[in-house]
Amino acid sequence: MSARRFGLVVFGCTVLLACKTEPKNIEEKRYVKKKEVVYQVFTRLFGNTNTTNRPWGTIQENGVGKFSDFSVKALREIKDLGVTYIWYTGVPHHAVVTDYTAYGISQDDPDVVKGRAGSPYAVKDYYNVNPDLAEKPKERLEEFKQLVHRTHKVGLKLLIDIVPNHVARNYEGGSTPEGQKPFGANDDTSVEYARENNFYYIPDTAFQVPQWENGYVPLGGQNHELVDGKFNENPAKWTGNGSRLARPQMNDWYETVKINYGVRPDGSYDFDRLPQGFDAVDYSGHYEFWSDKNIPDSWIKFKDIALYWLEMGVDGFRFDMAEMVPVEFWSYMNSHIKRKNPEAFLLAEVYNPGLYRDYIYKGKMDYLYDKVEMYDSLKHIIQGHGWTDHIPVVKQGTWDIEHHLLHFLENHDEQRIASPDFAGDALKGKPAMVVSATMTSAPVMIYFGQEVGEPGAENAGYGQPTRTSIFDYIGVPHHQRWVNDKKFDGGQLKREEKALRDFYKRLLNFTIQSDALMGNYEDIHFYNKEHTPGYDHRVLSFVRWSDRERLIVVSNFDTNKSYDLELKVPNEIIEKWKLSEGAHPLRDALYGDENTLKVHNGRGELAISLNPLESFIFVLK
Repeated sequence: MSARRFGLVVFGCTVLLACKTEPKNIEEKRYVKKKEVVYQVFTRLFGNTNTTNRPWGTIQENGVGKFSDFSVKALREIKDLGVTYIWYTGVPHHAVVTDYTAYGISQDDPDVVKGRAGSPYAVKDYYNVNPDLAEKPKERLEEFKQLVHRTHKVGLKLLIDIVPNHVARNYEGGSTPEGQKPFGANDDTSVEYARENNFYYIPDTAFQVPQWENGYVPLGGQNHELVDGKFNENPAKWTGNGSRLARPQMNDWYETVKINYGVRPDGSYDFDRLPQGFDAVDYSGHYEFWSDKNIPDSWIKFKDIALYWLEMGVDGFRFDMAEMVPVEFWSYMNSHIKRKNPEAFLLAEVYNPGLYRDYIYKGKMDYLYDKVEMYDSLKHIIQGHGWTDHIPVVKQGTWDIEHHLLHFLENHDEQRIASPDFAGDALKGKPAMVVSATMTSAPVMIYFGQEVGEPGAENAGYGQPTRTSIFDYIGVPHHQRWVNDKKFDGGQLKREEKALRDFYKRLLNFTIQSDALMGNYEDIHFYNKEHTPGYDHRVLSFVRWSDRERLIVVSNFDTNKSYDLELKVPNEIIEKWKLSEGAHPLRDALYGDENTLKVHNGRGELAISLNPLESFIFVLK
């Protein structure tokens, strides 16, 4: 019976029609590969129940979440949402303004820290974790190890960040293992570039703090003894985004310094290049290629860092701004990772579609963000000024690498769907979420709070609302209502928030169980534009199938218009699916509604009433 009839508000988005058969035997079923779902969580914010939300508030004023907040109960709820991987964002020890000198941790200068809690992408010590996240900062690494154990105990795998392009301006590496040296420790600072240097320098020139603009001042003008417009760095280093100014601009990544991978200042390479055709060689071949090469020091340091975290039980990494680092480094790094753990999950932030195939095949990445094409296209459609016609075109352009392009609608860098600058309503993201989850065999990712419509409305301090702050101590109100004083049961959620989370739970659980989503795809959108009266550019349809399961996906992106359609399934699809003439009963796997697929003269027809943003998943009985 439909969940709609039990009082759940269903704000829908898309239609999924499934024609399902069982595997022939248990052994066959066991080896069916299914899709992965990644749940990104900003670790510092997840368990914070403080609701003060003072702009630029201190850790005492605004509170902070801890590793311990990820209790077995919390992790089970995340897993039950339909999640297979949890990405703990902001784990490595990065620069923070909070004073931890009592624990032997040096004080960070607010003049080169973004926000009061600091950027997770300005890592200060790669062999330890953020002291903010520990109940006992001296035991912070042990507390993280306990989190790894709890995560695995509930059946989840975990990712953390590695930021290879840059480190904090004040990188110290205080926990670097004996026998190894932190970044920069052996650098020749008298020259701009040397192959074995970890940083680039501006000799004989001291670093200067940026000239602040538009009324910005560190900590919002609050008093702090170290806010003096000075930071001691002589000679100055290149800034993380590549700025070669001793006084970087305010919008540069001034809190970071760029890592040297053996790329000379003129852009030429000071290392061996991969041979032509090596994109077809597996990771073992890449590992062997580098085994007798002279490797730049920065490569070795990051390889050792990755292996250190793998040894601790981390199951993979999200690599920040991977395209700013040479693809040969990734060949070296990832082949070492895969040699240690062939199942390691390697996700990279790459925004240039022209580089996708190099970073997948030469760099041995498992997955890349599909932002510039799929995410951007879906965002335009959600906002009402894009056409669904563009989606099949994007899909066709990446057909050969579709399994490697991870889909998302939110992450820590992007605007929340519910924010006014994106859609102003979390429900508008539902059709795009179904498309993101079902159109390809690649993983899909959601950002914590997305499932309850978090709008990112808080003025936390550094930066602007519409994105949940990653720089300051802040509470996340909609998410906090689900946390419910750490009961993690959604007890404070509003009715519409519960319904939205219920939708995500149903969709994501279907996603990780479906066999067809790892199988074949074919567009039926343009066929229906030609043959189905009333079908237009606010609707999207396609089919997915495997030997055991068949899906028809239809989405209504319109917020006001309903569609009564006789959706067509072309003859060639019916033939491939071996469906006989006549009626084929279907049942909605999300909410239980019944329907019928009728096959006449080899073509399928399905009567669908699509309300604005409505969703179904039907299964062949």
